[in-house]
Amino acid sequence: MPSETFELVGHVIDSLTLPKVLDLVVAAGADYKITEMEIGRTNVDPSKLKIEVSSDDIGTLANLCDLLHAQGANRIGDQDALLEQVVSDGVLPRAFYSTTNLETEVRVMGTWVRLKYPEMDCAIRVTFPGTGGIPEGADPKVEALPMHKARTGDWVVTGDSGVRVATPERDRRSSAFEFMASDASSEKPKSLIISRVAQRVREATPEGKVLAVCGPAVIHTGAGPYVAKLIRDGWVHALFAGNGFATHDIESNVLGTSLGVSLSGTEDSAVLGGHSNHLRVINVIRRHGSIARAVEAGYVRSGVMFECVQAGIPFVLGGSVRDDGPLPDVYTDTVKAQDAMREIVPEVKVALMLASTLHAIATGNMLAANVETFCVDINQAVVTKLADRGSHQALGIVTDVGLFAAELLSFLDDPAKSSTSPTSTPVAKGA
Repeated sequence: MPSETFELVGHVIDSLTLPKVLDLVVAAGADYKITEMEIGRTNVDPSKLKIEVSSDDIGTLANLCDLLHAQGANRIGDQDALLEQVVSDGVLPRAFYSTTNLETEVRVMGTWVRLKYPEMDCAIRVTFPGTGGIPEGADPKVEALPMHKARTGDWVVTGDSGVRVATPERDRRSSAFEFMASDASSEKPKSLIISRVAQRVREATPEGKVLAVCGPAVIHTGAGPYVAKLIRDGWVHALFAGNGFATHDIESNVLGTSLGVSLSGTEDSAVLGGHSNHLRVINVIRRHGSIARAVEAGYVRSGVMFECVQAGIPFVLGGSVRDDGPLPDVYTDTVKAQDAMREIVPEVKVALMLASTLHAIATGNMLAANVETFCVDINQAVVTKLADRGSHQALGIVTDVGLFAAELLSFLDDPAKSSTSPTSTPVAKGA
């Protein structure tokens, strides 16, 4: 039968990469044989396996190659990557290599070159600085290439020959997130988990950015003031959201309502005429010309967007077809919104997805696998969507986002509070 030999190197046991690979082979109706296996003896020792996969159907085997490669299983071979030129702007070659968010290297002219920033669902462009072709002795560079950025003449990797990806690693700094390794569930030790999230945020801030991705429910649940304070205190350094989040944040801080419902706690019913409050707020912001100008004019004096402007942190508001207005800061061209997000994500070390589905998935598609990602939502189904779409590093926390934000802030405000939790001394990654 036709066969291919794959190599797995790294911490493939405790990251569950090996069972995932074998499950994919069995599910496809193919056969496998482990021809070589060296298991790391300690937490710092990597494992190395060679697996021969065979199938009597060439199509099945070819499809398996793609599936296994996405898990970090690389076909054994010494050939360079195959390159093909783009012949029309925005259109990739038929057999272009589709990227994952795992660390990736491409073999060009006998040398393995590391992809600058891994991003899933892109092609790989190979460039030779100072030249227009593939000269001898050139210093090639490889980068993820979104489809819409492909330009005639670009050299793009086709097939998966000469491309290798690293096996995902499991962080063993503490056991707190072991409770989150299973499917998302409401039966999780929330305080312990949130204390660990606070620790990750604190560790990330000296050299990297913490990104908050927010949905409108952040405002509706009363979490807005906590997110605003996270920004004001320097714990959050970038914000991704939509027109709805920004609108209701401003509405709640200017008029005291969100979707026309009072957030003051003194009223249980909708405010008379409040259904149009968000439209009136949008209209005023449009008159000023931008959120920043409305802040400068004193119209917006508090809230998440206010703190973003005051702190000078970048925010990207991506629009949708259902937007009212929208606010003048909103990207109505989704491709331009994606590109604006791509300018920020390479510096992100921790991402907090707060009660957001579409924006969280969009952001997850751009994040490398080594970015710690926490998806917080009261809906159990939402917190599994990122992992289902390839963001394997995403961890789900099923809880009310208002309670999460309040407790996260309390842990960040008082580092000693989390010291009562099990120790978090860094431990080497496992085999």
